[in-house]
Amino acid sequence: MPRNVEIKARIESVDLLIPKVAAIADQGPTEISQNDTFFACPNGRLKLRTFSEHKGELIFYQRPDAPGPKESSYLIAPTSSPGELREVLWRAYGIVGRVRKQRTLFVAGRTRIHLDRVEELGDFLELEVVLTDGEATAVTIPRLSWHLSICCSCSFYANRRNDPGGLRDVKKL
Repeated sequence: MPRNVEIKARIESVDLLIPKVAAIADQGPTEISQNDTFFACPNGRLKLRTFSEHKGELIFYQRPDAPGPKESSYLIAPTSSPGELREVLWRAYGIVGRVRKQRTLFVAGRTRIHLDRVEELGDFLELEVVLTDGEATAVTIPRLSWHLSICCSCSFYANRRNDPGGLRDVKKL
């Protein structure tokens, strides 16, 4: 399965970070509306990410429930019928959460920088690096730490109290 390493942090304001992130980014900003529906799943997490009426992704992933940088293993299946798929999954597994957000995406090297405005929860920063085959998680930690220090003027350790873990865990239905 593909793997990534990510860190999430609660931030004061997306608008305050956009100039800092733009200064280090190679690509972006790209605006993305996301509506994530989480389903009961005993072996990990299962979410349907809807971008529009005819575009979505079913995402299965496994990651530890711990603060700080986390490695995830994941599988993604695109769908052109996210509404119908949500109905099927809801009836089969039950919905355990829903998160709606407006994402501003930047890319700096291999790091995807997400600035998220999350409905009812506030603003968040997420840093993500997709790992290559055989690449150790520890190799990406300095890169994520550097980007976090540039964006938020803090470190993983200083920012632990602001680490929300998964947004699904922050907002339950």
